[in-house]
Amino acid sequence: VHQKAPGVLALQHLHHSSWGSTLGFLEPTEKLLKDHSVPLATTNSQKLAQITSDLDPKENPTKSDIVSVMNNQSAVARTPNRAGQSCRGQGGSAGGHRGGPSPVPGSGQQQQWAAPQQQWAAGVISSCWRSWSHLARLRSALREARRRHLENFCSRAKHLAANWNRIRTSRRTIIHIPSLGYSQHIREHIPDLALQQNLQMGRLCDILDANVDVIYICPLALSEELLQYYNKLLGLQAAVRSGNPEDMADLQDRFKILTPEAINSFPEHHMCLATVLKYSPRTLQRLQVLLQGRDAYMVGGVPHLDDLAVADQLQVPLLGSEPAVAQLYSTKSGSKRIFASAGVPTPPGEWDIRSREQLLRALGHLVLDNLEVQRWLFKVDGERAGDGTAFCDVPAHLQCYPWILREQQGHGPGAWSQSQARELALVKISQELPGLLAQHVQPVNEKRFPTWEKFLQTFLTQGGVIEAFPSSGSVTSLTVDLLIEPTGELTLLASGEQLHAEGPLRSWGTTMPQRSVDPGLLQALCLKVGQACKSKGVLGYFSVGFVAFTHPQTGEQQVWATDLDLCYSDQLALSQLLVYLTDGNLDCGSSILQAPLGAKESQSQGVQHQGTKPPVPRCAVASSQLRHSSLSGISYSLLLHMCKAHGIGFDLQEKQGTVFVLYEDQKRDSLGMM
Repeated sequence: VHQKAPGVLALQHLHHSSWGSTLGFLEPTEKLLKDHSVPLATTNSQKLAQITSDLDPKENPTKSDIVSVMNNQSAVARTPNRAGQSCRGQGGSAGGHRGGPSPVPGSGQQQQWAAPQQQWAAGVISSCWRSWSHLARLRSALREARRRHLENFCSRAKHLAANWNRIRTSRRTIIHIPSLGYSQHIREHIPDLALQQNLQMGRLCDILDANVDVIYICPLALSEELLQYYNKLLGLQAAVRSGNPEDMADLQDRFKILTPEAINSFPEHHMCLATVLKYSPRTLQRLQVLLQGRDAYMVGGVPHLDDLAVADQLQVPLLGSEPAVAQLYSTKSGSKRIFASAGVPTPPGEWDIRSREQLLRALGHLVLDNLEVQRWLFKVDGERAGDGTAFCDVPAHLQCYPWILREQQGHGPGAWSQSQARELALVKISQELPGLLAQHVQPVNEKRFPTWEKFLQTFLTQGGVIEAFPSSGSVTSLTVDLLIEPTGELTLLASGEQLHAEGPLRSWGTTMPQRSVDPGLLQALCLKVGQACKSKGVLGYFSVGFVAFTHPQTGEQQVWATDLDLCYSDQLALSQLLVYLTDGNLDCGSSILQAPLGAKESQSQGVQHQGTKPPVPRCAVASSQLRHSSLSGISYSLLLHMCKAHGIGFDLQEKQGTVFVLYEDQKRDSLGMM
C-alpha cells in the first residue's frame, strides 16, 4: 500500500473517522497478496469503505472479502491457487528455455520472481484483448445501426415525397425537436445549451392548420404555470379572428409538450436534444402511443445522427437533410460553394483556408485586389451565431497602404495589374500582415477568443473563410427563411432585417417583413440558392443571410449572399407566432404582412371612399434573445401584471401589441418578445 499516494491520502481524508478500520483491513490484505506474489492489485474505494465499516475490527478479512474490493477480481481470485506456476514456453516446458540446468548463475531465482510477473502481464494482456475485442464489436454494431438508420431515413424520405400532397392536406401530427446538433466542441461552448434549444416555442403555432396536431419535445421541465400560459396563448386564435376575448378556445388536445426524462442524466456531456431523447425510453414509448395509426413526420433543428436514430425508433419520416449533407454545406466554406453554384453575388473572399501560410497569402491578394475594402472578416467554418467571427481594419493599420494607393493611381487601372510596383506591393503587404493581425484583429466573442492566436488556432483547426465587409456607412443584414418540400417545391416562408447589438456582427432581434431590398430581387436570389441547395440533396427548412448596402462609388444598392443555415431558425419560429396572433400572412413576394383590419382601422376605412387609401402596412419587431438578471427575482405572473398596469399587452380587436415568449421558470432571466 502506497501510503503517500494521492489516491490513498484522498481516501484517508474522506474516511478519516474510520481510517483505523481501513488500515486494519489493508494490512492483512497486503500480506496475503505479497505471500502469493501478486505484483499489482487495485481497489475500489467505495467498496473498501463499505466493507471496512461492516467488518468486525478484531477479525482478519477473508479471501472473499479481499477479492470483493478489487477492481481486477478474477486475476486476484485465481492467483493464490496458482502460486509458483511459471509461464509456459514453446514445447510446454516451464520458463523460457527447454529444461536442464539454468543457463546463467542465479537465473533460477530470477525465473521464480519473473513467473508471477509474467502471469500478471499475461492477465493484463488478456484483459486488454477482451476489452479491445468488445470495443471492436461495439464499434461494428454502432456502424451497422447508423447504416440502418440512414437506409431507413432515405426509404421513408421517398415515401414522404410520394405521399406529400396527400399528407400535407390531411390530418397529421408534426413532432418538433428543436435540437442543436452541432459537433461536440461547439456544443461545449454554447452557454445554457438547454435554454438555447428552447427558443422556438413558436413551432407550436403549426396548429393554425386545423388538420395539424403538434408534439413539441422540450429540453427543459416546464412548470404547470408555464404550460397554462401556452395553453392560453394558443387559445387566443379564435378570439383574434372574432375580436372577442370570450371566444378563447381550449386547444390542449391539439398540442403536447413532452420533456425527455434523461434531461438531467448527462449534465457534463453537452448532449443535443435528439441524443437526450434517444436515451429517454419512457418518452419514446409515449410518443409511439400518441402516433399510433396517424400520419406523422419529424422536424428537427440542426441535424445530427441521433435525429435519424429517433426517427427510426418512432418509424416516422424526417423532414430535413441527411446530417452529413447539412454538416458539409452549413459550414462557412460549404455555404460559399452553394453560392458559387447558384451564381449569386457574394463578398470578395476565399474559403477552405486551413494553414497560416494559406491565410496570409490569400489575405494579401484580397487586400491588393480590393483596395477600397476597409474591413476584412475571418469566419470559422463550424461556429454559430457570430461566435467564430473576427474582424480587422487592415488598410487602417497597413503602413504601405498610402504608397500602394499612390502607385495604383499613377499607373492607372490597366497598367497597374501588370506592373512591377504591384508585385512589390504584394511583398510589402505580406511582410506587414503577421504582426498587423497579431495586434489588431478583434474577435467578436472576446470571452472565448481573448487573443488572435487563440482564434487562429481554432480557425486553422476547423478551417474557415476570409470575407470582405461592405465599405458603406449603412449596412443592412437580412435573413430569409425557406422550405424545400419533399416533392422539391421551394417556398419562401419569412423575411426579416436584423437589429444589431454591440456592432454590425451581432444581432439581438429582427423586424418582419424586410423592407430594405426589392422583394422581386430578393426572391430571385433566394430561388437560385434554393435550386443549388436542392441539387446538393438539401431538404426541409433553411435560411439564407444577405447584406444590403449602397456602393460608395456608384450610389447603387448591392446585395451579397453571406450565410446559409440548413435548419429551422429562431426567426421562422417567431414569424409563426406572428401569423398565428394576427390571423395574417407574411407575403415574401411583396414583403408585406397581410392581416385583417382592426376595429378602428375598419371604421376609418368605412368613412373613406372604397380603395382611396390603402391600410397602413404592419410590421413586427421580435427577439428571442432578451436577457436581464433582475427578471429572475420576479415571477412570470407578477411580470405580466406589471406589464398590464403599464398598458403593455396585446389588443385582440386591433391585432397589435406585445406578446412574450417564455422559455423556462427556474432562472427566469431570459425571454422572447414580439
